[in-house]
Amino acid sequence: MNYPGSTVLITGASSGLGAEFAVQLAARGANLVLVARREGRLRELAAALAARHSITATAIGVDLAVPGAPRVLADALQDRGIAVDSLINNAGFGMVGDFAEADPDRLAELVAVNVAALTDLSRLLLPALLRSGRGMLLNIASTASYQPTPGMAAYGASKAYVLSLTEAIGYEARGSGLRVLAFSPGPTRTEFFDVVGGTEGAAVGRFQSAAQVVAAALAELDRTHRRPSVVSGRANAATAILARLAPRRFTLFAVARALR
Repeated sequence: MNYPGSTVLITGASSGLGAEFAVQLAARGANLVLVARREGRLRELAAALAARHSITATAIGVDLAVPGAPRVLADALQDRGIAVDSLINNAGFGMVGDFAEADPDRLAELVAVNVAALTDLSRLLLPALLRSGRGMLLNIASTASYQPTPGMAAYGASKAYVLSLTEAIGYEARGSGLRVLAFSPGPTRTEFFDVVGGTEGAAVGRFQSAAQVVAAALAELDRTHRRPSVVSGRANAATAILARLAPRRFTLFAVARALR
């Protein structure tokens, strides 16, 4: 892909994979729109990347758990005269524990961010992305997309939705210049495990750094032959394939045991 002069919007950009996407894309010459709740951290990152790489970096503080937030974000882009060529839906979080014991409000926030906001923002920006024809729609799924995840039931279900939606959009966008990809990291050393409860016991698969995951995603986007979805890391990809081929009862048992 050709990044110089393009504009990429990244959600969840204040830390973790989102911040790493910003760092690596700025180094490739892309202009950035950084979106997250923590606007102070966004502004610091935007200023540093703009100075280092002579690109434009705009920070917009939006809480995607709030209903209607994607529309507010789209309106903010229009008000500022920002035309986006690429969208990376990276914002999301997980919860650990039995579904029956989950906090209902926190569960609603998970669905709002992982599912509703990703869907709404993709729909709002997709026509412009298709018209531009030079960028990407990159939705961050998870290795949890490939099987039910007892102990993280809602998270796994939300990421299965992301995988299915993105693959379908990619098929609908075939023939356009837009690159559509569902990218599924395995366990990644970010703040994710602090949010889900401060333990890496919720990890299933082989750990990678944020830099490794982002580099793999961008390498996939540079491929000539497009794939609708990719798992990050060979070991994680093998596990995802096995989960789909194994009897469902066995997969449920294995995942539940790993998470507990």
